[in-house]
Amino acid sequence: MAALSRLLLAALLWVPAGTLSCYGDSGQPVDWFVIYKLPAQNQPGDAVWRGTRYKYMDGSSGGWRDGAGSINSSTGALGRSLLPLYRSNTSQLAFVLYNDQPPISSRVQDSSSRGHTKGVLLLDQEGGFWLVHSVPRFPPPASSGAYSWPHNAQAYGQTLLCVSFPLTQFLSIGRQLTYTYPLVYDHKLDGVFAQKFPILEEVVKGHHVLHEPWNSSVTLTTQAGTSFQSFAKSGKFGDDLYSGWLAAALGSNLQVQFWQNSRGILPSNCSGTQQVLDVTQTSFPGPSGPSFSATEDHSKWCVAPEGPWACVGDMNRNLREEYRGGGTLCAQIPAFWKAFQPLVKAWEPCRE
Repeated sequence: MAALSRLLLAALLWVPAGTLSCYGDSGQPVDWFVIYKLPAQNQPGDAVWRGTRYKYMDGSSGGWRDGAGSINSSTGALGRSLLPLYRSNTSQLAFVLYNDQPPISSRVQDSSSRGHTKGVLLLDQEGGFWLVHSVPRFPPPASSGAYSWPHNAQAYGQTLLCVSFPLTQFLSIGRQLTYTYPLVYDHKLDGVFAQKFPILEEVVKGHHVLHEPWNSSVTLTTQAGTSFQSFAKSGKFGDDLYSGWLAAALGSNLQVQFWQNSRGILPSNCSGTQQVLDVTQTSFPGPSGPSFSATEDHSKWCVAPEGPWACVGDMNRNLREEYRGGGTLCAQIPAFWKAFQPLVKAWEPCRE
């Protein structure tokens, strides 16, 4: 029976050989992974890491594990997944790198008129991955020739979700990006990729939705057949992603972790059928934790406390971002939810 269970698990996590995909900390292809870069804290041993420690999770990790070394390493999950971007022979690849705070080396200026959205699309002619993250100035442009983690992102917590998709799903992903209006700072869409994905060409050129509806939700199916739900909103949506849409769409109360050091923070909202609660303290299980405040954490994620949803994205809860594009990627994968649900140690109660 145990052997049969292992075979079933392997089948569920199987990623087609030879297809570009996310790579896990084990060095093997995975259907998806989450990295939670931990804040730099004044605790024993932290000085050595200088804010580069992380927790790692994928579908077979059994929850959060300590990352395989420094997040700055090119041999861990993140560096290994992005490695094709920095190889000299990228003729068979296409990529789109976007960030509202692009790397200084890209020579592209920050833009508050674009979406508050950060990510990477990297694909070959079989498939690829979508990396949704919260990290300013990341990743380096392809011309840099090497993967690295930016110094500016060492102090605070960050989240990164990598999901492997078959080639057909990038049409839907491209349409979602026309809502979020990303600032593209590096791209390559040559030949067959430009023909297959004109929608990505539109995204690169800065084209975006010009009429209602101002939001879009789509189901995306991974290389291994797992479902993720993408939620994308335009700045014209004019409301908070979480209390204005996501909680009702998922039919769940939500606890939301986001950057709380900016102006115009939205308080916890209990005005609707679903409650949207601002997380104030995060704590990893186990005696060594760690535990940290939302003011030390630049990550963006949310979880339905009663299940089954958890999401990782790129939007905060503040007044300005009601009028900026952005989104989140959600799943009701038991391992995904079970990893995030216990992290919430404290939250802001709703005001009377």
